[in-house]
Amino acid sequence: MLFKHKDIKIAVIGLGYVGLPLVIELAKKFKVYGFDVNKKKVKKLKINIDETGEVDSKYLKKTNAILSYDEKILHNANIFIITVPTGINKKNLPDLRILKKTTRTILKYLKKKSLIIYESTVYPGCTEEICLPILKKNKKIIYNKNFYLGYSPERINPGDKKRNVTNITKIVSGSNQIALNQVKYIYSQIVKSGVYVAPSIKIAEAAKIIENTQRDLNIGLMNELFVFFNKLKIPTKEVLKAAGTKWNFLNFTPGLVGGHCISVDPYYLTNKYKAVNLRPSIILSARKTNDGFHKFIAKKISKITKDYKLSKKKILILGYSFKENCADYRNSRVNNLIKHLRRKKFGLKIHDPYIKKNYDNFPFKNIAVVNMKNHKTRYDLIILAVPHDIYKTNQLKITNLLSKNGYIYDFKSVLKSNDRVIQG
Repeated sequence: MLFKHKDIKIAVIGLGYVGLPLVIELAKKFKVYGFDVNKKKVKKLKINIDETGEVDSKYLKKTNAILSYDEKILHNANIFIITVPTGINKKNLPDLRILKKTTRTILKYLKKKSLIIYESTVYPGCTEEICLPILKKNKKIIYNKNFYLGYSPERINPGDKKRNVTNITKIVSGSNQIALNQVKYIYSQIVKSGVYVAPSIKIAEAAKIIENTQRDLNIGLMNELFVFFNKLKIPTKEVLKAAGTKWNFLNFTPGLVGGHCISVDPYYLTNKYKAVNLRPSIILSARKTNDGFHKFIAKKISKITKDYKLSKKKILILGYSFKENCADYRNSRVNNLIKHLRRKKFGLKIHDPYIKKNYDNFPFKNIAVVNMKNHKTRYDLIILAVPHDIYKTNQLKITNLLSKNGYIYDFKSVLKSNDRVIQG
């Protein structure tokens, strides 16, 4: 290994959904520095406030990690773990600007025997083809002789309190055996469920990128079937329940596919396909289906208001984050649904208990965000867009917000069926 336990000094770059929980766990075993360019975020973390809701204030209060927005803190580290976001641009091409910028920042603080571990999701080959050439610009150190690379893809599931850093198997890889041994040692200290050694960095990158692509394909199939069964006036929920009695039927359901992973990662994979002159027809087909699913839901809402003679101006949308029980609304497809409905002159209000701390950045300034407590307005239609547990356990409270002839539209069919709930 490169370093003995007592000599390991880790800098985690990026203190979001991935980086912050990692900092908290690593700091229980090692000397850890957390760095983020977002000054406001770091200041809040220093007073024990994590706006993502992933890390409880009591853990922030107890941690020995040193957090900073001053990049000079990186001077202290000999191991760098990069957990910055990797998104897509308007043309659905990989946007690696933050990853490249972070790599250039680290370049200034590399020293002999440095190890750089990437956790950010990328396409196979990115770490060695894009990041490594940047790092090699430091002529004082030589790759795989006195500085090394590792790749260990993040597997964080925002909003999931049961599956976290410590109990999700961690894939590890390294640029050579020395690097691999060190990467394996670091993560094995905090991951109780163990680590899986990938034979190469490219294999580790590929494994990560197909995890979310597989989910996208399966949800795409469910969304396509949902449209089909609607035409046949068959409840999708009942079809899936019946099919689910077979032992090997996969449990996927229709829905708005957003977020920073499932709706993004397939484009990283398809971009690499095209680079080697292949066309990923199945993957792109699922992407097209999922990217357009909000249009079908909007059309269904229009039909409901017409068939049931409901006002288009008194509608409440429940949930705005990209998935249930989570505060993250990056790439939320509820956003697309709202835009589509607004173009059709619908009057909308929104409720989401998980993102109340982030309303400063809310994109719809002229749409009221309601507080469910003591709320007196009554709605002709309430749309359950994101099935947070709080909604499923408070169906009566939601029903009490309906007008005399109002309805709840629950297209994911998670509420108890009754004469006020329209499912499917």
